[in-house]
Amino acid sequence: MHPILKLVVQRFALGLLLLLAVSAVIFLGVEALPGDTAQAILGQQATPEALANLREKMGLNEPPLTRYFQWLGGILTGDLGTALTNGADIAQSIGQRLGNTLFLAGCAAAISVPLAILLGLIAARHAGKWPDKVISGITLTTISLPEFVAAYFVIFIFTQVIPIFQPVAMVFPGMSFWAKLNAVALPVIVLVLVVLAHMMRMTRAAILNVMQSAYIETAELKGLSPMTVIWKHAFPNAIAPVVSVVMLNMAYLVVGVVVVEVVFGYNALGQYLVDHVTKRDLPVVQAVGLIFAAVYIFLNMAADIIGILANPRLRHPK
Repeated sequence: MHPILKLVVQRFALGLLLLLAVSAVIFLGVEALPGDTAQAILGQQATPEALANLREKMGLNEPPLTRYFQWLGGILTGDLGTALTNGADIAQSIGQRLGNTLFLAGCAAAISVPLAILLGLIAARHAGKWPDKVISGITLTTISLPEFVAAYFVIFIFTQVIPIFQPVAMVFPGMSFWAKLNAVALPVIVLVLVVLAHMMRMTRAAILNVMQSAYIETAELKGLSPMTVIWKHAFPNAIAPVVSVVMLNMAYLVVGVVVVEVVFGYNALGQYLVDHVTKRDLPVVQAVGLIFAAVYIFLNMAADIIGILANPRLRHPK
């Protein structure tokens, strides 16, 4: 087997094993949550007989190991189960909300990734000079703000000082693309502020590291402009660490948007998770947690595989 194909298969297999381990951790973690699901559904006035009947109906009297394998078997067949609190099909409920989360993450990525790379290139071109210091100072300031602080600051600016957006990101089926863009504008701005600095700093550091190479000096001696040297010679060879940090931040945009979704009342997966955690709806919490884990693991795996493919020593072994 070709070395690069072998490494890709190994990374993929490792990702699947890690996801299996995470599924067990999620199940055990949810099981350890305080409270009684049957009590949460029926209320404090429920009789012991009613509670016992509901636990029996929901299978809560089964051993945890049995329930874990039943849950895992359902996931493998595409059955995420039903919500305990309202009996709704979890897969159907997650479908639309996952689409909303991916739409929000995609809009933020479409702005933050090119902007971070551009700012990283400019900062590397003017390393140690005022453009580099200004870009680094602004981005480090934004990344230092907690998400909810950045969210309320953005809401104040764009709904009070410059009232051009609504503070609540309301989306619903049938909305036009442009209407959805207008609705998610504020959470997108917050997410861009949160992830921009990390990607910019990594791009800058990766390019400056490559700029120490001998072939960069050769390109400079040919009389090429500094920006041409960076864009055509340094950046392609710095792509592996840049892609890795971009993928990490893409994973964050999908998995880590819970706070932003709650602040803006955005009807997506993070808000759905928070609502059902408070109700102790275990199947929903487990399903959403596993989806978040799968996104994070496989985006990291994709970054690892792209890094392997970008390595010329692996693409062209002796």
